Amino acid sequence: MINWSHVIGTYLPHIFTLGIAVLFAFVIHQVITDIVSSQPEISSVTIFDHSRLFLEATRNLFVDMFHSLLSHLHPFTGAEELMLVADSKPLFSAKVKITFLVLCIILWIVKHDDPVYLMAFSTFKAPESWKVTHKQIIEMMRQQNCFTEDSLDFMSRILERSGTGQATAWPPGIVQSIHGLPTDRTIEGSRKEAEAVICDIVDKALKKAKVHPKEIDVLVINCSLFSPTPSLCALVISKFGMRSDIQSFNLSGMGCGASLISVDLAKNLLQRRSGLFRGGKALVVSTEVITPNLYHGNERNFLLQNTLFRCGGAAIVLSNKWTDGMSAMYKLLHIVRVQVRTCKNDDMESTSNLVRSSY
Repeated sequence: MINWSHVIGTYLPHIFTLGIAVLFAFVIHQVITDIVSSQPEISSVTIFDHSRLFLEATRNLFVDMFHSLLSHLHPFTGAEELMLVADSKPLFSAKVKITFLVLCIILWIVKHDDPVYLMAFSTFKAPESWKVTHKQIIEMMRQQNCFTEDSLDFMSRILERSGTGQATAWPPGIVQSIHGLPTDRTIEGSRKEAEAVICDIVDKALKKAKVHPKEIDVLVINCSLFSPTPSLCALVISKFGMRSDIQSFNLSGMGCGASLISVDLAKNLLQRRSGLFRGGKALVVSTEVITPNLYHGNERNFLLQNTLFRCGGAAIVLSNKWTDGMSAMYKLLHIVRVQVRTCKNDDMESTSNLVRSSY
């Protein structure tokens, strides 16, 4: 079901801009009407005289408005002067006053909405050289020279039931083991995988959103198990020539919920820059690097990660500028994060499992 309040709220800033134009049109119409009524023979004057009269009338209108405000706000204004002001002809017509009141209401609603829009997103499409079949995956595992036949048979059965296709992506550092080369688990190999994935999705997301890299105000990248120095944020900033004052955050160790945490962080940072004529843009990147994280043991619980995880990544461009509302794909309504704590013994067991799986 469509929530029309959010749909209307998206167009309110544009209605506000149109309303300002209408307000000025009403003021100009009032000035011209006053000139015509006060000088019936104005049709005989030249265009320069028309312009002079219009400018003088406009100036007098705003001067009178300024004096009227001072007379109401000044603490020493006498009662007689206030009576004279009240009895005088209204400065603005009813149409101008009503339009101004409606604009004030719209402005109040816009300032309290503070939306965040999704401008574009992209996902990683691996090159053909990265894609392998189930049979090739088992061959890669065999080339690691650390798995028993029982473990290889177990991973083969898991692959058959995993729902993954026969052309899923693995990093070149591991795929090369099929061709008789040793597996590359180095930092350099991991960086190559990260750069290939991240730069591809960032480039596509920025192009889809029609955003220049220097327009990005906030950069958030999450990668749980690979956190190099210099960071992945430094890689993106340098590669795309982003601004030196960009707010960048590299999240690691946050697990499968890292994408949600990254979006929440970007949303909070954008809303700190909120305002009718302010706002900013954020780039959120989520990925995982497989090259250094292949499990080399024979415990079945941990063998699952060797069969289920693949190379991939996603990037989204967020904006809280009201001018982007009409061109946005989605509007972010809610982010809900819940911290769930189990009993103490379960906590210790879970922690020890995570530590054992890292070796």
